[in-house]
Amino acid sequence: MKARPEEPKIERSLTLHLRGDWGTANLHRVCGWVAQELADRAGPDTRIATWNSRGFLDAVLAVGNHEVDVALATPAAFVTAALDGRGTYAGKPLPHLRALGVIPQRDRLVLAVERSLNVATFAELRERAPRLRLATSINDGVNHVGVAAHALLDRAGVDVLGWGGEFLENERPFESLDHVLEGRANAIIHEAVMLPPWQKLAPDYRFLPVEEDVLAGLEADFGWPSATVDDEYFPGAGRFRTLDFSDFLMLTTTDLAEDVAYAIAWVLGETRHLIEAQYRHLPPERSPITYPLDPPTMGVTPIPLHPGAERYYQALPAT
Repeated sequence: MKARPEEPKIERSLTLHLRGDWGTANLHRVCGWVAQELADRAGPDTRIATWNSRGFLDAVLAVGNHEVDVALATPAAFVTAALDGRGTYAGKPLPHLRALGVIPQRDRLVLAVERSLNVATFAELRERAPRLRLATSINDGVNHVGVAAHALLDRAGVDVLGWGGEFLENERPFESLDHVLEGRANAIIHEAVMLPPWQKLAPDYRFLPVEEDVLAGLEADFGWPSATVDDEYFPGAGRFRTLDFSDFLMLTTTDLAEDVAYAIAWVLGETRHLIEAQYRHLPPERSPITYPLDPPTMGVTPIPLHPGAERYYQALPAT
């Protein structure tokens, strides 16, 4: 049986800058895990800092412009457009971006509307044109949730402002979910579907399946894939199709030293039990990190792997 990949040992001391999330969410946890385990396998004066971030386009640009050495961004598939400067990255191509691995998070971007609106499809929504008070993230060209939400609504023919409605826009999902649960909103389009507030609002809301031509157009133009939400994932809701919003992508550039890239990939794959332990009190399908982590799958990335990281994934035993 093939042995596990060799544990790294970097004799020199490193100074590295990582970029996570706002400070208390999952990307920062991943950065802390990687920093600890990498420092244990590098020189004695190694220093690793984690910078606050939003985890979206800003993180991709930060690593691509060499402000930091490594960054995490979500959803993973949205980063593909950065390589050749498409979509939200128009005029900002970053062909030197490379991946170190994917940390799995099964997530979706979903639109839910209050049952009192009496609509169950996008066609009915367009026909009735109700006044929506729609909670979502800010559409500032950086927040992937806000960017994707507005792109989906535009292509689906949903004119919130034209129908006399309004957007209730915030940065994170927690505020948007609060708008719904506290009665300020009658619709929401957002991700982080594993969070408990979604279960609370589900009985009073309908989840609308996104039309296939809309999903196909978003994938063709931006590289954004579609996915399915399983039957009864939300109480009372059947199976439906929508925009995929999965996975955290750990990014670097071709400038990162090969032994450091290998070491980070090794940490992701070989010390995964440390991050899994922080989520095992939750069922995998309700966890912000979808465990158990599978190293070969973590090496299947939407942009090219850094050669050092690729060396780790290629060294894995066949399953």
